[in-house]
Amino acid sequence: MRTYATKTGAVTGRPAERDPAIVVLRGIPYAAPPFGPGRFRAPRPAAPWDGVRDCAAFGPVAPQSAQLPGAPSWSPVDEDVLSLNIWTPGGGGDALPVLVWIHGGAYVFGSSAQPDFDGTALAGHGLVVVTLNYRLGFEGFGHVPPAGSSDVPPDNRGLLDQIAALAWVRDNIAAFGGDADRVTVAGQSSGATSVACLMVMDEARGLFRRAVAHSAVNACASPGSAARTTAEVAAEAGVSATYEGLVSASPKRLVDASDRVAESYRRDPGSGQRHYDPAVYGPVAGGPTLPLDPLTACAQGAARDIELMVCHTTEEYWLLDAVGSCATLLDAGRLDRFAADFQLPPALMDAYRARMPRASVQELFLAVYGDLLFGEYSSRLAEVHARAGGRTRLARFVRQRDGRGKPVRAWHCADIPFAFGTVDDENVHFLIGGPPGEADRALASRMTRAWADFAATGDPGWPRLTPEGGPVRIWDTAREMPTGREDAFRAPWREAGLPLLAP
Repeated sequence: MRTYATKTGAVTGRPAERDPAIVVLRGIPYAAPPFGPGRFRAPRPAAPWDGVRDCAAFGPVAPQSAQLPGAPSWSPVDEDVLSLNIWTPGGGGDALPVLVWIHGGAYVFGSSAQPDFDGTALAGHGLVVVTLNYRLGFEGFGHVPPAGSSDVPPDNRGLLDQIAALAWVRDNIAAFGGDADRVTVAGQSSGATSVACLMVMDEARGLFRRAVAHSAVNACASPGSAARTTAEVAAEAGVSATYEGLVSASPKRLVDASDRVAESYRRDPGSGQRHYDPAVYGPVAGGPTLPLDPLTACAQGAARDIELMVCHTTEEYWLLDAVGSCATLLDAGRLDRFAADFQLPPALMDAYRARMPRASVQELFLAVYGDLLFGEYSSRLAEVHARAGGRTRLARFVRQRDGRGKPVRAWHCADIPFAFGTVDDENVHFLIGGPPGEADRALASRMTRAWADFAATGDPGWPRLTPEGGPVRIWDTAREMPTGREDAFRAPWREAGLPLLAP
């Protein structure tokens, strides 16, 4: 075991199970428990401790109802939920590049303890890897009305937690061999949109120089939609939609109420956009912490000094269909209703029908909705950043056959075990379509290397986008093609425009 000194106390770690040359430390508090007097408030510093803290186990996860394979579930007695984990190949004085990971989960579930986020392989490439927990659901992203005339609980508390973790990294990572001037922040899905928000938030400025966003989701709430969600959740919880009413409700009560609100949209085909994927929370854009949604802010050059690498998969929404968390559309009338609910023009829908002539109604829905939420949004995030003067790379994960030749889906989350090099963990085999073959392991090696190189130098191995476009890296087991493949879905969106969604 090895001991490291942080500003709040000494910590000790252990050799990583997958590589004893890597030291892993789990469950280090980066902020105080966000409950009691700190509930619905910005994160506060963690209390110091005496002696040496044994960091063998992951910290408690944030309040949520999800139970994920291989990861701990939340218990209502758990309050010390703002912790981080470190994988390091070095010690003080090594000055290695740092990669900080923000997990996804629709802003309501997930944790840094998920097996696919094990940092051992990336650390083996010479990185210090940090993963973290942050407030989710209403605790992290619910709008809370003022407690008094001058006492305003901040929106986007989950993002403020992430900033607090990055500030902890700035102040402490040198003790673990990391270089605080070479920090890359990375995330997937809601974690990727969190990264995009951090890129344009004043509070995060200077805490990282590079960013990785996989499958960023088109989902920032407006102040109005956030207030409506608060009213719905409060009513379901049986409390008033005031600070006093909401703080009187336990975290579990608000988790359960949020789940019931989401389920009510899921069951009501006439409930508008939320029916198709009832995610009720997202970063609130249009207030003090996040004045603009990140796509608009990046287009205005707010993040041009940050180097950005974006990736998305080509069959994003098929995962949500496979796990039963999205709507099922069985006839053309329902598909027309879907298009009307999102104000998608007939020409766009016709373009998808022409591109997928043998597709069912459900398959057309999955393709259009996946690109609306993830594929086109991610591509545009990369493009606007490049046009604003940012150094930008774009990739697509297109793997449709595994390393043994079996058909698989290039769906949401399938790319992350490859980037982390965790494809052999049985907990991720559902995501990647089964146990990996040698071609899968080779793809994982290439993707892990690209992440490590980007974090170290800003160059993952392919050219940057130009303001006019540019090469797109293709990730596949069969072959790597530098440009072109799977790009046809972009043309209809260029004609139709991309509506920004507000959960």
